[in-house]
Amino acid sequence: MTARTNVLLLGLAALIVAAPLVLNPSAPFGGTDDAASELVAASHPDYRRWTTPLWEPPGKEVESLLFALQAAIGAGVLGYVIGRRSK
Repeated sequence: MTARTNVLLLGLAALIVAAPLVLNPSAPFGGTDDAASELVAASHPDYRRWTTPLWEPPGKEVESLLFALQAAIGAGVLGYVIGRRSK
């Protein structure tokens, strides 16, 4: 790939990420876990969880950090494996 192609692809990726934030800035960007919990609570108010978490993060920021770290490690491992196999 040429440098121009790389710049165009990076610009396209940035546009895809920024578009929802620019087009609908007041939208609530929640996760699917929260949406599913709200749906279950609305449809079955007497529902009781039958499991408990082993560890509860102290805040949403820590939870987001751990999720991003997990995604980064997974992407690194996947990139390494694909890079090694392509040689």
